[in-house]
Amino acid sequence: MKVKWIALGGAAIMASCHTVAYAADGAMIADTDQDSIIVTAATTGSKTDTALVELPQPIKVITSEQYLSQGAISISDTVKYAAGVLANPYGRDTRVDGFNVRGLDALQFRDGMRDIFSYYASITSDPYNFSRVEILRGPASVLFGQGSIGGLVNLVSKTPEFRTGGELNLVYGSYDRKEIMGDVNVALADNLAVRFVGRARDAETYVDHVPDDRVMFAPSIRWQPTPDTDIVLTGLYQEDDTGSTSQFLPIVGTFLPNTAYPQGKLGQYAFVGKPGWDRYNGRSLQGGGSITHSFSDAIKVNLKARYIDSDLEYNTHYANSYANPQNPFEADGRTIGLYADASDAKMNVFSTDNNFQFNFNTGATLEHKLLVGIDYSWNKVGKRYAGGYEIIDLYDIDTDALLTYDPSGPYIYESQKQLGVYVQDQIRLYDRVSVVLGARRDRVTGSSGQKDNATTFRAGIIGEIGAGVSPFFSYTESFLPVAGRIDNGDGTFGAPYRPQTGTQYEAGVKWQPDINTLVTATVFKIKERNRVLYLAAGGTAQSGVLDTKGFEIEASHTLPGNFELLANYGYAKLKSETNTSLDYMPRHTASFWTTKTFGLMDEAQLRLGGGVVYSGKSVSTSSLWSIVTPARTTVDALAEINWNSWRFALNATNLLNNEYYASCLARGDCFVGAPRNVMGTVGFRF
Repeated sequence: MKVKWIALGGAAIMASCHTVAYAADGAMIADTDQDSIIVTAATTGSKTDTALVELPQPIKVITSEQYLSQGAISISDTVKYAAGVLANPYGRDTRVDGFNVRGLDALQFRDGMRDIFSYYASITSDPYNFSRVEILRGPASVLFGQGSIGGLVNLVSKTPEFRTGGELNLVYGSYDRKEIMGDVNVALADNLAVRFVGRARDAETYVDHVPDDRVMFAPSIRWQPTPDTDIVLTGLYQEDDTGSTSQFLPIVGTFLPNTAYPQGKLGQYAFVGKPGWDRYNGRSLQGGGSITHSFSDAIKVNLKARYIDSDLEYNTHYANSYANPQNPFEADGRTIGLYADASDAKMNVFSTDNNFQFNFNTGATLEHKLLVGIDYSWNKVGKRYAGGYEIIDLYDIDTDALLTYDPSGPYIYESQKQLGVYVQDQIRLYDRVSVVLGARRDRVTGSSGQKDNATTFRAGIIGEIGAGVSPFFSYTESFLPVAGRIDNGDGTFGAPYRPQTGTQYEAGVKWQPDINTLVTATVFKIKERNRVLYLAAGGTAQSGVLDTKGFEIEASHTLPGNFELLANYGYAKLKSETNTSLDYMPRHTASFWTTKTFGLMDEAQLRLGGGVVYSGKSVSTSSLWSIVTPARTTVDALAEINWNSWRFALNATNLLNNEYYASCLARGDCFVGAPRNVMGTVGFRF
């Protein structure tokens, strides 16, 4: 696809207000000056508007202004300056977004409802379409049903505000990246507004023959027929024409030398495939809405739903480095097996979440927010495949001779339904201590006849003891159904897999001496049960237990004169039985980001920013060997001038062009980290 350049208007980034207020999507923000926005409340941790210092669980809120300043070009990039989070654990991937929270893969949600249900059945979300990203660390099934044991990432969509304004941005960057982005908000009346967010991109990537083209358009409308009723409708059309920047290169010949062919080393960004045939092209249509109505100060109802229709075409080649990962080449050291996979996928998802909030007091000193809700989701994923295998010279691929395949025949569908009922009570004592108690019952059924039921609980307490210091303690649970059956290793299959379950104990302290400062330090211990074990003799078992313990600290502080500081550190140690195929993630992650604004002549302002992201070494182990991926450090930078309505910005990620591997897996392949990327932006606000 060649992107059609269309004019897309834009809406304002952030208006100056000097007071604490609620944004259109419910988050409470404090805007102490025009360039400093601090989010002090979020809904992800409780499904209610609750201050962060009243939640006995760490919640990280990253505004779009912040992650775009840091040069984020994907959802994975938005979370790289968060404690305990590893962004792009397998390098930049144009097919899917990836993030690891507390050593475990995290699930992605959009507006509080799960967004992704199957790999390689949908395209990635666009970071420009969201007002903020919220990271909840630790199990969270009581509020969100089946989910990751380590945590989740929730994307909050941009929705209309009752004002008129916008922005238009033109971008040019590395690998011939050309973009136009717009965000326009129009107040049609005091109680009616519309918003249009869009992006059109024509770009290449650092891997030859892998484009990164996109068209995205997201309209929305907001209507408040009464002061107590808020109705929002949202839509999305997005089309991506791209490929795979993950080329699954063999460890031998890249990270490790090829002793059989010493003079040959594959480039880190080598393309293994057939130009024009290898591709990852998809289209996503989404429609949703929400209704919030307050019957009184004591009773409030929240209703929301979303439908997703997705189509995807995925063709790819990858070398057979798995049959013999220590020596994948033939005797000549050059030829190797090459897989060709072609797949078509269709995904349909319907989600709805509905709850009542009751506010009441029991006595003069106890305030309650009681939440009672029911949610339901249904997803259906259909796929069909074609493919083959041939022997090639990996160092001199005859791309014209490579065989291609086209899937045909009917789609094979799998579906799943989840129904959950939950209740949560947030109790505020003496306006200093908050207690959260919650429980949930879920029923999950699959098209294969598998049925799972789960009951999960949460409990936590946090209280301010003075000087803005609030210690907290919490206990949370999670569950995640596992598709399939026990593999007996002889071609037969046994009982269905049981759901993976997790429990977490966490203790920490939050310190907020003023509106411009928030420091959170926490220690945690997670136990995950019913992991699938891949046995050395073949087959599987399900008795795996994974223990994770760690420590995190994150701090944000805004100094006078528009001087912003963010610092994060996370440590997570995972311990499990052997042969779990658990690819070990770095124990240590750390990041630091800062910006400073300087006044220039004619009311112009210069804003400079820089950041460092560190990931410690990681170890991947199999029954044959262990591979250690070295630690890596990248540097990001920002230079921006704001003058009247104009904005001129220069972003650079991996500024020093550190060539590194994000991870190498003992199964036989390596994933490269993204090289330096530079983007220049000219923007106009109105």
